[in-house]
Amino acid sequence: MHDDTSLTTGRVKRVLQERVLPAIYSDSIPLEVSWHELPGEPVTPTKGLALDYVPAQVGTSWGAAWGTTWFHLQGQVPASWASRRVEAIIDLGFDVNMTGFQCEGLIYRPDGNTVKALNPRNQWVPVTESAEGNELVDLYLEAASNPVLLDHHPFLPTEEGDILTSSTRKLYTIRRMDLAVFEPVVHELALDLEVLLDLQEQLPQGPRKMQILQALDNALDVLDLQDITSTAQAARDELADVLAAPAEHSAHQISAIGHSHIDSAWLWPLRETIRKVSRTASSMVELLGDEPDFLYGMSSAQQYKWLKSHRPEVWERVKQAVADERFLPLGGMWVESDTVMPSGESLVRQFLYGQKFFHDEFGVSSKGVWLPDSFGYSPALPQLMRRAGFEWFFTQKISWNQQNKFPHHSFDWEGIDGSRIFSHFPSMDTYNSQLSGEEVAKASRQFREARVTNNSIAPVGWGDGGGGTTREMTGKAKRLSNLEGSAQVRWEHPNQFFDRAKRELPNPPVWVGELYLELHRATLTSQHQTKQGNRRTEQLLVEAELWAATATLYTGSDYPYVQLDELWETVLLHQFHDILPGTSIAWVHREVVGRYAQVIEQVEALILTAQQQLAGDGSTPIAFNRAAFTRNSLSFGQAKALVASSADSVQATAASGGYVLDNGIVRIQVSDQGLITSAVDLATGREAIASGQEANLLQLHQDFPNMWDAWDVDKYYRNQVTDLRELNSMELSSTEDGSQVITISRGFSKSTVIQQLSLAPGDRTVHIAQSTDWHEAEKFLKVAFPLDVRAEQTIAETQFGYHKRVTHMNTSWEAAKFETSMHRFVLAEEPGFGVGLINDSIYGFDVTREAKEARVTTTMRLSLLRAPRFPDPQTDQGIQTHRYGLVIGADIATVTEAGALLNSAERVVVGAQGVEPLVAVTGEGLVVSSVKLSADRSGDLVVRVYESLGRRARGALKINAAYASATTVSLLEDSLAQAAIDLLDGAVPLELSAFEVRTVRFKLSD
Repeated sequence: MHDDTSLTTGRVKRVLQERVLPAIYSDSIPLEVSWHELPGEPVTPTKGLALDYVPAQVGTSWGAAWGTTWFHLQGQVPASWASRRVEAIIDLGFDVNMTGFQCEGLIYRPDGNTVKALNPRNQWVPVTESAEGNELVDLYLEAASNPVLLDHHPFLPTEEGDILTSSTRKLYTIRRMDLAVFEPVVHELALDLEVLLDLQEQLPQGPRKMQILQALDNALDVLDLQDITSTAQAARDELADVLAAPAEHSAHQISAIGHSHIDSAWLWPLRETIRKVSRTASSMVELLGDEPDFLYGMSSAQQYKWLKSHRPEVWERVKQAVADERFLPLGGMWVESDTVMPSGESLVRQFLYGQKFFHDEFGVSSKGVWLPDSFGYSPALPQLMRRAGFEWFFTQKISWNQQNKFPHHSFDWEGIDGSRIFSHFPSMDTYNSQLSGEEVAKASRQFREARVTNNSIAPVGWGDGGGGTTREMTGKAKRLSNLEGSAQVRWEHPNQFFDRAKRELPNPPVWVGELYLELHRATLTSQHQTKQGNRRTEQLLVEAELWAATATLYTGSDYPYVQLDELWETVLLHQFHDILPGTSIAWVHREVVGRYAQVIEQVEALILTAQQQLAGDGSTPIAFNRAAFTRNSLSFGQAKALVASSADSVQATAASGGYVLDNGIVRIQVSDQGLITSAVDLATGREAIASGQEANLLQLHQDFPNMWDAWDVDKYYRNQVTDLRELNSMELSSTEDGSQVITISRGFSKSTVIQQLSLAPGDRTVHIAQSTDWHEAEKFLKVAFPLDVRAEQTIAETQFGYHKRVTHMNTSWEAAKFETSMHRFVLAEEPGFGVGLINDSIYGFDVTREAKEARVTTTMRLSLLRAPRFPDPQTDQGIQTHRYGLVIGADIATVTEAGALLNSAERVVVGAQGVEPLVAVTGEGLVVSSVKLSADRSGDLVVRVYESLGRRARGALKINAAYASATTVSLLEDSLAQAAIDLLDGAVPLELSAFEVRTVRFKLSD
């Protein structure tokens, strides 16, 4: 026989698109339409239903960017439609290629109850399953005219990303608002054709492929293209045998879960996400009622709380579906957060607040962490997930790697402390599966553990901007449940998948260390004020808990549970993986910066209140130390009367147009260009700065990635660099504490920088406070420190410890890490000598090695500012501030302490008395992370300690309060088996392994 494959497939595609799909609806009549365009922000459904409506027509333009229009749709089902399924078909001007990224709607009944959402791939509304004829139809539609910002030519700068700058032109045109007869047999035929067409495209030449092609031809031979409805069943009959052929015994098994990865903010503001969640949830509970086997999963406790607060009518439907175990709370986190930049305590609270909400509202807890789309994963996560009680981890983002294919799909992930958690990446490489033939075949073809197990997960549904699973997807799932030539698909709770996968893979492969995403590296720097706000607020909240707990136990004052919970929830929300990384529209970041300011004001007030309660009434300046290290003779959690420093002053002398600063510990030479040319550790005589080079050198790069402007920096950015040496002015001054300060002013392009370089008595750190008036476009600002250190690896702080990365590029895996992450410090060290960089709001850095005459040096550069133009064309324009420092003659203990002190300033309150520490920890390397009262409001004291130096440690934990018992608890503050602690000399003995996090709960005595 001749090969007529292309002839058959071309025939099927045209008939499907031009005849079958349009015939899913046969008879139709227009609805009567009236509308009300809101002038400002959205209103509640109650107010929306009560608006005054005026007549409107199909073909009318509607909806300025970010606007809301309410439509009232009325009609009557014709008597001739009796016993037929009737739906409303509504096309607001959709582009089916932009689901989740444009206009959307939510249908209400007159009583205010929701029906379902409308979006480009879901334009129908159920009216009646079997019409009686003459039924009245009365529906309301809340339509959001969100602008399309990521269009077919993406990443173009636009002012549409903020309601303050968006245009007023109408974006959409009403295309259709009809009542129509739904033809179920035609709908089923369309799915038959699509599934078989997709399947044969993935099959090799052979009997199965040929049989499918012949069945498709046979089906179209009996289909009357002028009478699709009447002949659809005959066509289906021709396809029945090939659809009934069962899957092979070895077929790959796909566990499908309905899904709609709704970004909590991205190309839309937070207020729109609230509506996206309600729209998607409405459609999903409606679909659950239609499809008895279907399961839908949604993560993010914050999104459930939005439903409860803003859409109670949707919340009640969701709550019932959760009780029926059909709508599945996933992930156990407050939001699907970034995991690289939040502090260790922030990640703990993501789990604590997420799981607490699920438990309190639904009586369930998540067994796994569900994070399909975050930009890399911290090596501290495995321990934190395990100590929070999680059993598995799910993501897929690493499939986006630019260079290296990740070698596993089901594996154990090992963190910095040695903890392991069973992890899975879906082998179809998507969290927005449509169950297409290509996706299903890819899942089977790519699965890397197929020798010993044969299961993968498919999150099924439209996501990012919401929408969820469609009836077309559930229809495909039915056909793919047992179909020859295809993987088998079944709806299944992820817990069941992971339980089975772990049984089938008792000795899984192991991946050690961070899950580095070889993409989106610039998210460590974009939107600096957002990152600065995160660092500041998460540090302040931990401080507020310390002083509030101390005040409660010492003075009997009330612990501010409600305020702290609300503030934590705000900070956790803004750690979402498109907010903290700086990849959302201008509107989002404008609001975020404002909210951080509010949080800071409120937290500062809580701190001041607690400290005033502790210090009492008086006129003596009392200094408080929150840092987990001694500062000015104050230990952690201690307060004393402020004593003037008696330390010697720093000596400053002029030299070669610059200055030399010497405090007896280090000697710094600053050139006439304001650059550090020498930094000597006086005890060893070691020079920190590479010979003939200059540190604190600002460098400006062209920064125009191939795509994903706010997300990416491509490695060719290094090919073009401008050293910022030009000096406007340089002045020397001194401070009351004996420090010497060099103030340096520079101008470049349209921007200016002012630096205050200071050295304090007794300090081995040169501190730099920088203010940049930034007016660049598509530029990347870094500050370089070339070091006379042969560092084979850098040591960068991560949550509750540090992470080592080699400095060479021997393999493609190392070469891909040309921009990496840190928290408060990074250290370059060789045996006997090291140099660290500390910071208060910087997360990105890079490292290069140079060799001259067989002498290898290491250059570390901090990433300060970027200027991408999409999605926010004004990213970081204006005044930006940084604080960082060069720690000379450092080891890991030194930079850990220096970084902590930089990020927690000493406070002075006028009062009458000092305060003894509530908590004290002894043992080298043991650091107190947090002190708080328990989340269950029992009044128990919770103390968290971790090992910071990367080695085993012994010590003791004491509290200055009477207590009845002490127990080791999970990060969620739950009891653990055999958790009771035997005290030693009235203290809790501590024996921690490297980077171990230990949480102790004290039941206080009455």
